[in-house]
Amino acid sequence: MKNEVIAKAEALIAEKTGAENAGYCALATIDEKGFPTISTISVSKADGIRWLTFGSALDSDRVKRIKKCNYGCVCFNSAEYHISLVGTIEVLSDPQAKQDSWYEGLEYHFSGADDPNFCVLRFTTERYNLFFIDDESADAGLLPKE
Repeated sequence: MKNEVIAKAEALIAEKTGAENAGYCALATIDEKGFPTISTISVSKADGIRWLTFGSALDSDRVKRIKKCNYGCVCFNSAEYHISLVGTIEVLSDPQAKQDSWYEGLEYHFSGADDPNFCVLRFTTERYNLFFIDDESADAGLLPKE
């Protein structure tokens, strides 16, 4: 059952990945006073529930928060499902990571993958909570390290 629930979550995330209007998820980070801060963001790339990347601005408050505390949570939800991933976030600015995570739609915010203010946030999942109404199934667990 666990593998089917994970596969279903991965398929939903894949539908919302790498396109301008594919959808959004909520990304929670921790602010300088230790409080959670949540914003919506599009997923650039994903490896199932193992890791996700997002495009962001290097000079943004979000990146400043991540550099101080790299704990985060990603949530996808609707009336039919809830996917919550908890883990760590790293800020990447190397050319390959930026090129790999670039998708159509980011040009509204950046001049291109080589824009010096464009960076990639790589979220790595450590644990998850998955719930689907149609299967009446819920699953929670730790993601094993590769």
